Amino acid sequence: MAETPADSHPIDGTALLKAAALASVPADRLPALLARVQADLEPRRDEYRRRYERVGTTADREAFLVEPDHWAAIGDRLDLLDRERDAVARAHETAVERWDTEPERRAEFETALEIRSAVVIANASPDE
Repeated sequence: MAETPADSHPIDGTALLKAAALASVPADRLPALLARVQADLEPRRDEYRRRYERVGTTADREAFLVEPDHWAAIGDRLDLLDRERDAVARAHETAVERWDTEPERRAEFETALEIRSAVVIANASPDE
């Protein structure tokens, strides 16, 4: 299997740093884990669009709210350790919390994440 570049994921630097600080996974491993998850999620983008509420979209990524145990299924599929799964889920949730700079919108995302989880999927770059 080809290596996925560690920077090929949709999580911005601030969300990555926050997730790494709170995770039980070394910060230098988190980008590679996020890239591995992105490689799994990207081909499933249409399924996410049909099945889940999309709460944000930009030219380079989309964010969805999913059921709370959604990351357990992803972790099982990718054979992630519990702490790896938790770190990746935290990074995705932090990215959604930070999605919008408007305080009302951020509060809305934080409230939604109390009962749901988040998945952010990067859009393929136009030159691919």
